Amino acid sequence: MKALILAAGVGSRLFGDDDTASPKSLLRFAGKSLMTRHIENLMSVGVDEIGLVLGYHEEEIKAEIRTTGAEDKVTFFHNPRFREGSVVSMWTARDLMVAGDPVLFMDADVLYDPRILERMIEPSGVTSFPYDRDFEAGDEPVKFMLENGRPAEFRKVPDDVSYDTVGEWIGFIRMTPNFAKAVAERTEHYAVGGDVHAPYEDAVRDILLGDGAHDAVGVDVTGLPWIEIDFPEDISRAENEILPALQD
Repeated sequence: MKALILAAGVGSRLFGDDDTASPKSLLRFAGKSLMTRHIENLMSVGVDEIGLVLGYHEEEIKAEIRTTGAEDKVTFFHNPRFREGSVVSMWTARDLMVAGDPVLFMDADVLYDPRILERMIEPSGVTSFPYDRDFEAGDEPVKFMLENGRPAEFRKVPDDVSYDTVGEWIGFIRMTPNFAKAVAERTEHYAVGGDVHAPYEDAVRDILLGDGAHDAVGVDVTGLPWIEIDFPEDISRAENEILPALQD
């Protein structure tokens, strides 16, 4: 199984206009960077190749990868358009996504319990989206909504749809080869002449809720600690709440 991590962004919501700040994936908790934690967690679930999309301060991240000893397992994808939408970063790694392998996709700015990965890869032959039912309402979380076990909506501000389950999506997807290929092809619609400032979630949603025959399921990870780090207050919560739970 291959993994794909997006780590090209500038983290403007966290760092503002400070272009000297290191990438979010290099934030350290208990002395270990988010990126190093990703590498270790992915290796533990059997991932044998990691695609890493870089842009902003990419040499810093490459240096961190070298410290992990896993450089031979990492393929770097350079996104020179890293100040555009994240859909461009996903499109940059399209060769990995169309290679015919399952893809464990993830954002780089998440501190999480590795059991989340274990639960994601347990369902066989389907695309899986982990979600947390214990979340704060608002326009910031990406909602993953289900009705009778089938995906019904996937976006920050949902359409008025019928659903019986909703949770916050945590930024990871275990994609079947067909789903990964379809998403990769869809990103071109945005990255080449389309809305280049769109988030990659728009391309994923197009495939998830489209007419194609793609089996996708939700994986409930409520109760497992995790946090996506977008704002300064997220760092405090990561240090004071999430990290102690991981250590326990």
